[in-house]
Amino acid sequence: MDNLTTVKNYTYSGEKIFEKAQDFLPINGTDYVELYVGNAKQAAHFYKTALGFQELAYAGLETGMRDRTSYVLKQGKIRLVLTSPFDKDSEITQHLAKHGDGVKVIALWVNDAYDAFEQTVNRGAKPYLFPESIEDENGVIRRSGIHTYGDTVHVFIERQNYNGVFLPGFEKWETEYQPAEMGLKYIDHMVGNVELGQMDKWSSFYENVMGFANLVTFDDKDISTEYTALMSKVMTNGNGYIKFPINEPAKGKKKSQIEEYLDFYNGPGCQHIAVATDDIVFTVSEMRKKGVEFLYVPGTYYDNVKDRVGIIEEDLEQLKKWGIMVDRDEEGYLLQIFTKPVEDRPTLFFEIIQRKGAKSFGKGNFQALFESIEAEQARRGTL
Repeated sequence: MDNLTTVKNYTYSGEKIFEKAQDFLPINGTDYVELYVGNAKQAAHFYKTALGFQELAYAGLETGMRDRTSYVLKQGKIRLVLTSPFDKDSEITQHLAKHGDGVKVIALWVNDAYDAFEQTVNRGAKPYLFPESIEDENGVIRRSGIHTYGDTVHVFIERQNYNGVFLPGFEKWETEYQPAEMGLKYIDHMVGNVELGQMDKWSSFYENVMGFANLVTFDDKDISTEYTALMSKVMTNGNGYIKFPINEPAKGKKKSQIEEYLDFYNGPGCQHIAVATDDIVFTVSEMRKKGVEFLYVPGTYYDNVKDRVGIIEEDLEQLKKWGIMVDRDEEGYLLQIFTKPVEDRPTLFFEIIQRKGAKSFGKGNFQALFESIEAEQARRGTL
C-alpha cells in the first residue's frame, strides 16, 4: 500500500486549518465500543431503558463462553458491548477493580485488519491482539488490536466476509422487553483523559502511528473558569469519521474535572462518548423521562444566546426547559447537552449532540459547562 498523503482543508472559527491525513490506515467508522461492567445483564437493562438501545447479540455460558458474558446493544450505527467476567483473577476483573465500569475497547472498522496491525505496530504501537481469524457458519472475522492511552485499546475489525449477527460466538438476543429507540444515530466523537504533560504524547501517537491529524487545539485560555482548566487536542482521521479529543489537566486553583476523573478511574481512560441525534429535544426529553440525569445549566445562560448564536430553528424556551446548550461556528450551529456520570464513580458520561452544520465542539459553551461540572464536583467534595 502506497504511503501517500492527502491534504484536508477545514475551516474552524474563522481559521483555515490544513491537515495532513495519511492514507495508510483507512477507517470506515466505529465498529463497536466495549465497556467492562460489574453486571452486564443489569447494565444492558439500563442502556435499553434509559438510552433507548435495542437488543442485538449475546454471548455467555449458553453459547460456550466460559470466562465472561457479553450483551450487545444497537441504536442507529452505534454498537455497545457490555462485558462482565466470571473468573475472579481475569484481566477483566482486574480492570473493574482498578477502574470501575468503563470503556475498554474502541473497535474500528477497517478493510484489512492484518494490514492495520502491521502498519501501526511498525510505527510504534504496542500490540494488544495479534492478527487472528475467527469464524463460524456465518463467515470469517479478521481482527487485531493495539494499546492506546491507559488500559484502553483499539481493535481493528474486518467484517466483509461475515454475515452473522455480531461476531462468531454470539447469538441473536431477543426478549419480550423492547423499549423504543430515542433517536441516537452514530458516535460523533470519543474523548480521552490523560495525565498532565501527556496530551502531546498521545496526540503524536494518533498522528504518527495512526495517520490522524490535529483538527483543533484548545488551551487553558479557551477552557477554564476561575478555579479549574484543561487543555485539549482534537485528533481526526482522514475521512473525518473518527474524532478523538485528548484532554489533559491544566493548572488551576482547585482540582479540575480531568484530575477528578484520573483520581477515580485510577489513570487515563475514555471520559465521554458523544452520540449524535437529529432531534435533540426529543432525545433529551425521552431520556429525562426514563431517569437520565443531565448537568444543570443555569437559566441565565440563555439570556444572551440569541446575541451569541443568532437565528436558530429551535424554540429557545424548549431548549431552556431541557437544559440544551447552543453554539455556532462559520459552518452552522450545534446543540449539545451532557449527562452526569452514568456510574457511581465520577468517570464516564455521555454527550448528546445535534449538528446543524457546525463542525466545532461547542467552544462557546465551555464556560457554562465547566461551571456546571464544578458545581457537581463541589457536591461530591472533590473540587
